[in-house]
Amino acid sequence: MAGISKPCIKLNNATKEFQSGNDVVKALDNVSLEIYPGELIVVLGESGSGKSTLLNIIGCMDELTNGKIEAFGKDITNLSEKERTNYRREDVGFVFQDYHLMPELSAIENVEFIAELVKNPLSSKEMIKAVGLEAEEKRFPGQLSGGQQQRVAIARALVKNPKIILADEPTAALDFRSAKEVLSVLVDVIRKEEKKGGDKDNNKTALVIVTHNREISKIADRVVIMKNGCIEEIVKRDDYCSVDSLEW
Repeated sequence: MAGISKPCIKLNNATKEFQSGNDVVKALDNVSLEIYPGELIVVLGESGSGKSTLLNIIGCMDELTNGKIEAFGKDITNLSEKERTNYRREDVGFVFQDYHLMPELSAIENVEFIAELVKNPLSSKEMIKAVGLEAEEKRFPGQLSGGQQQRVAIARALVKNPKIILADEPTAALDFRSAKEVLSVLVDVIRKEEKKGGDKDNNKTALVIVTHNREISKIADRVVIMKNGCIEEIVKRDDYCSVDSLEW
């Protein structure tokens, strides 16, 4: 990325193997990738291509079999379980296809619960406002649409003030209109947000979206195309599209 010298995430020959009966399956096969602060990356691929495994490795939800991963200037390849938990809690915001909200808590309470777990949270009220749910903040997940629930999930990710947001198929369970609303919220974070302190470029939040939907790749700075556990191609987009222009 122009003007930015250091990647926030760096994978070197990252390999993840799984045992399947008598066979060994390489979900990731010698993947090398750099992600920069403030960058919006879309990881594109069919089911089984390795894209979700890549996300799980970056988020320390899974461990490498071989290779190395660095995050924010630190080697995180062989962290202890406690260190992995701290990394996920403080540095990473997660947005999943299944919203993972607590049904007994209201929208604002879901966000406040996460805010209480981290050292330097943002305002829960402001994050609910950022995702456009001020009027629904007292409602419980069961009283919200799928798109609204996903926006609460985004608010929970944002309130942590993370260095990177990892979104795994965040629109797959949504109708077209709700999907575009959710994408707009995520993209606004990357395109408009200026984080506090330090060099403004290197303190921006990175966003990685995993999807099988090629149309969504049009909003990215770079598109990482995966196949059979490998990066098949990386496409740099200087002419990324607005979410409003997407059609599928």
